[in-house]
Amino acid sequence: MYQATVGQRGYRFGDLRQLMAKASPARSGDYLAEVAAQSAEERMAARIALADLPLKAFLQQTLVPYEQDEVTRLIIDSHDAAAFEPISHLTVGDFRDWLLSEQADSAMLAQVATGITPEMAAAVSKIMRNQDLILVAKKCRVVTRFRNTIGLPGHLSVRLQPNHPTDSLQGIAASMLDGLLYGSGDAVVGINPASDSLPLLEKLNYMLDDVIQRFAIPTQSCVLTHVTNTLRLMERAAPVDLVFQSIAGTEAANRGFGISLALLAEAQQAALSLKRGTLGDNVMYFETGQGSCLSANAHHGVDQQTCEARAYAVARHFSPLLINTVVGFIGPEYLYDGKQIIRAGLEDHFCGKLLGLPLGCDVCYTNHAEADQDDMDTLLTLLAAAGLTFLIGVPGADDIMLNYQSTSFHDALYIRELLGLKHAPEFAAWLAAMNITDERGRLRDAAANHPLLLALQGERT
Repeated sequence: MYQATVGQRGYRFGDLRQLMAKASPARSGDYLAEVAAQSAEERMAARIALADLPLKAFLQQTLVPYEQDEVTRLIIDSHDAAAFEPISHLTVGDFRDWLLSEQADSAMLAQVATGITPEMAAAVSKIMRNQDLILVAKKCRVVTRFRNTIGLPGHLSVRLQPNHPTDSLQGIAASMLDGLLYGSGDAVVGINPASDSLPLLEKLNYMLDDVIQRFAIPTQSCVLTHVTNTLRLMERAAPVDLVFQSIAGTEAANRGFGISLALLAEAQQAALSLKRGTLGDNVMYFETGQGSCLSANAHHGVDQQTCEARAYAVARHFSPLLINTVVGFIGPEYLYDGKQIIRAGLEDHFCGKLLGLPLGCDVCYTNHAEADQDDMDTLLTLLAAAGLTFLIGVPGADDIMLNYQSTSFHDALYIRELLGLKHAPEFAAWLAAMNITDERGRLRDAAANHPLLLALQGERT
């Protein structure tokens, strides 16, 4: 039992799950799950009680039963007690103060990252303002490598997302080359296929690999199909760089995705055996999103932001090259409007970075949400200020296959210009060598005889 008084009224919270849920900022998914605070006063009372909770409590009380959930077992069994020791005496409120202090510099945050559980990260985020989330995330340094170096301070990468509603190879190639000419693609060239046809998926892999190899682009490709399809592609000797999978924060939700920790481990080992990385062996790419556990009726009464943070424990176990939250993609049933989407994006980025992950964000919304592109401009700017690892680049910010609104190649130019952010260094050198950027890293106008444009003309003929 937890309790706190606000004004003249006392509030009681029956267990840790309820306390965490009631302390969460208001969002439609938690109301849908009937776990949200019923008033701003109750929410503040929960935050007061949560601030007084020792961090050690999260190692003694599990929100999802240990016996029923392999994600919980992963969190508890892999906890790094030595890394936790420097902060083990703190309450959640003390933890917030410590994170904002000068003592918690980049080196110290890296040192304690494996000692922080997802529930600890979620708890402290609930008592932090947006500026707190930005400032702490900015101090976190997470660098990963495959064919280039992602996550260096002062850098921002872009996933080039050339989706097509019919998986047209020509249409995908056109969007891909368009993105490259805008300087996008250093995170990954990643396609969401419309089909699960294995022969088609194989063709997409070969097409992406052909462009990357032909022009010696220091980047990686990924066809974002189910992990079982990727395993089959590797068995067929297709040129697979990264293994993709959507993941969630409970075993039951992951079962709904058709995955388990053992299956992810099998895929990781298969990808590592190919030895396609030239600079590193981070071979996994994950996507997450607040509301996925609730949509699968697999949340165990846990609020959606804490469920999201638990998904990061799954990701952390597999040392991914990339992970991003698709923050507004699941819809207004879970994040109703621009305000909720912005807050959720900052929470996700903070929690992921605090746990030691290369967190990116699909700054996005669906057309039936109470949000617009101005909200996305705001979130993009805040996340980039917070040290975002990568964002998504879609032609015109309008994904014509998935039918949602994201960020464009032009948005990447805007945020790089605003904050002086650089491409991955190996990719920046390639852009200069290809005469796509000038000596200052600024975009050049592509000449009609540019090799990439000539290649596109060849694809069309």
